[in-house]
Amino acid sequence: MMGMLYEHILDMEDYFSAGGLVMIPLAVISVLMWTLIANRVFFFRRLYRRNMSRKTALAHVKASQLPDPKQYKGAVALLVNAFLHRRCGLTQVDRFILDETVLVLSSSLDRYLSLIAVLAAMAPLLGLLGTVTGMIATFDIISFFGTGNAKAMAGGISEALITTQTGLLVAIPGLYMSGFLSRRAENLKQRISAVGTYLRRHV
Repeated sequence: MMGMLYEHILDMEDYFSAGGLVMIPLAVISVLMWTLIANRVFFFRRLYRRNMSRKTALAHVKASQLPDPKQYKGAVALLVNAFLHRRCGLTQVDRFILDETVLVLSSSLDRYLSLIAVLAAMAPLLGLLGTVTGMIATFDIISFFGTGNAKAMAGGISEALITTQTGLLVAIPGLYMSGFLSRRAENLKQRISAVGTYLRRHV
């Protein structure tokens, strides 16, 4: 088992070394992008679970009772909790506070989504950069040795192909997850906005 793991590590080292310097920023982009994706996935998952109904939310607001975190952990509970911490008791002011709370929570759902999309879009561009540098290296070798030295040419061609492949491998799932998370965020925004409008009519 350890021997196989060691072989895989060596294979990865060979893969990265064959890709050249462009593989370093590609690896950094991939790690950062998937860290942010994991953060948003778990955050949205928590907001979808254990949601309270509108009537339950209104009952908590009228009673000024904070939602039980063991029972309610969803987006509506987060809205009620944030509003109750900020309300002042005056009806007109509380309505403005509720509107502001909805806006703040909605904007927080977009956090990191633009950055994830940018990182996913950068990956194929870096792959293209690696393609260019690899082909330049290949042409440099051709200018010195001609086309007869296939082994010398293989290094530049490998760099060009590996960086292109890696850029696409990072970008394709990244763009898919960016779209998926954006849809989840929009659904949560609509839910928060609908509950906020309902509460505003009864505050």
